[in-house]
Amino acid sequence: MRTLPVRVDAVLVQAVIAAALSFAHLHDLASAAGQDGWKAWAYPVSVDLLLVAAWRRLRSGEAKAAGWCWFLVALVASLGANVATAGLLDLDDVPAWLRILVAGWPAVAFLGGTLLAHGSPKSIETPATTPEPPSTDMASEPTPVEVEPPSAAAVLPAAEPRPAPTSPIPPALVALARKVADEHRARTGTDIDTSTLRARLGVPLPLAEAIATQLT
Repeated sequence: MRTLPVRVDAVLVQAVIAAALSFAHLHDLASAAGQDGWKAWAYPVSVDLLLVAAWRRLRSGEAKAAGWCWFLVALVASLGANVATAGLLDLDDVPAWLRILVAGWPAVAFLGGTLLAHGSPKSIETPATTPEPPSTDMASEPTPVEVEPPSAAAVLPAAEPRPAPTSPIPPALVALARKVADEHRARTGTDIDTSTLRARLGVPLPLAEAIATQLT
């Protein structure tokens, strides 16, 4: 398996060293102010986390005023611890005001972290778009086209005349029709109509009408 070469970044090494020294100074100051045990180790973590949260808010470009405010608060706390542990203060006899600041730091850090994490960014209002009025340019208006009304001859279809039978009626069909008409007259006492004759013979209506004229 091929191993990738590890590249040592001087800036990253410098950042790790500075963070470790600042962490140690904050721990020593908190311990000297009466915060012993795990509480002394929690103070440096709280300061560094507030710095990171404020820096992320500045990088996001939203609510920069709040980001700069809490970034400066965390930076002053970190720098103050570094300077205080440089021999300017007697860590064996810490003044009362410094003990008060160290004891009140958790509430300040909690407030700043909450505001930075849950602060609502300003909503970007989208300008309402108004519809453009219709153009009054006369050149763009369509030219009205006059449509002539259709004539009555074009609207009403012409009645198609019924085609007259072109072939002569077979005499056998006429004789059968006469027989059917006689039976109908004998049964009903009336002359047979064209519809009944057509139904009895099974022929088209024009042919039935032609046969009926020969039976009269």
